Amino acid sequence: MLLDELDKEILNLIASDAKIPFLEVARKCNVSGAAIHQRMQKLTSMGVIKGSQYLFDPEKVGNGTCAFVGLLLCDPSDSDRVVSELVKVPEIVECHFTTGNYDLFIKIYAHDNAHLLSIIHDKLQPIGIQRSETMISFYEPINRQMPILTNE
Repeated sequence: MLLDELDKEILNLIASDAKIPFLEVARKCNVSGAAIHQRMQKLTSMGVIKGSQYLFDPEKVGNGTCAFVGLLLCDPSDSDRVVSELVKVPEIVECHFTTGNYDLFIKIYAHDNAHLLSIIHDKLQPIGIQRSETMISFYEPINRQMPILTNE
């Protein structure tokens, strides 16, 4: 699956402004609106574009604590079951299989530190977690879509 320069230009434009009209994308790319529509359909069917969503400010909806938690499982071969349990915890917004000290690395949004503690103690520990290490984020100075590098 190779992306050409037009695909990359389109992706960078929509990544910087998800509400940009196709006709504006077409104008900036010097192609027709129909061409943009076809490219968007192609990129979606290829799985490059996975959909669209509205992003909420976690703090403004009552989740002032963001934490990253490294999880060491009691039995690493039980990871599929553990992940299926983690999916049920709505405060967990990301989960990654990683190398290094942890089997899994998760991102959690909680109301406050007490809520975070209850998530770790009441929801994570019972599902087969041997040990966890929590790092609280003070603030997020960078949060962006991954840029699509062009050959320019």
